[in-house]
Amino acid sequence: MTRPVPARPIGVFDSGLGGLTVVRQLRRHLANEEILYLGDLAHLPYGTKSTREIRRRSEECARYLLKQGVKALVIACNSASSVAYRSLSKSLPIPVLDVITPAVEEALASSRSARIGVIATYATIASKSYAKALAKRRPDADYFMQSCPLFVQLAEEGWLDNEIALGTARRYLEPVKKKSVDTLILGCTHYPLLQKVIAKVMGRSVRLIDSAIPTARRLGKLLEERGIRSRRTGRAALRIRVTDFPRQFARIGAIFLGEELSNVKLVKVP
Repeated sequence: MTRPVPARPIGVFDSGLGGLTVVRQLRRHLANEEILYLGDLAHLPYGTKSTREIRRRSEECARYLLKQGVKALVIACNSASSVAYRSLSKSLPIPVLDVITPAVEEALASSRSARIGVIATYATIASKSYAKALAKRRPDADYFMQSCPLFVQLAEEGWLDNEIALGTARRYLEPVKKKSVDTLILGCTHYPLLQKVIAKVMGRSVRLIDSAIPTARRLGKLLEERGIRSRRTGRAALRIRVTDFPRQFARIGAIFLGEELSNVKLVKVP
């Protein structure tokens, strides 16, 4: 028997495990929604691949999740969001959300001075996805981009609040701090884990935007508008599917998700 739409899961995908920081917030804000997460670990990272290949992988992941009966799709990857969001939102018969648009709108609503910083990976900065989204909505504002590639390795090592993490944050963030930004977008799903050291460097006057939080809020609103919000009571299930099991998979995944990984299965996505 086919499940009614409100009872179906939300599909979330990323090239790796970083997208579990998005799932973490979805489970906080939409606890009664079942989630099916797909980590395309056999093909990570997406950020170093061509636009064509990122789009192809994103389409394959979306197709897999659609076949599992998801009622909405969250692209929990900045590289995939910048390349594939537009095409997927047009081609799929379900609502599709990216992590860039909610972060940008939250930052613009929060900023008092219209001076906004964005930190992300080389690939995301190079794609100009944040710069274009910000300029489109507020062309008179000032935006400052900074790549912080080592933050990914620090997050995966679990070095979140030690001298190495603090020193790296200072090296990356001092140029942004000198621009007197009052809002900083964390443009990578790994970066929220380093919020403590980022906040230490940037100071109390700078608001940090974790894209997962406005994404969860937007998704909740969208589900309500479409009449497909779950009516389940209590905490719903999380199912995790991966295309490969890398070394230290469980340890890294638990850091991102904030809980032990369970209900994990290996799947093949063409």
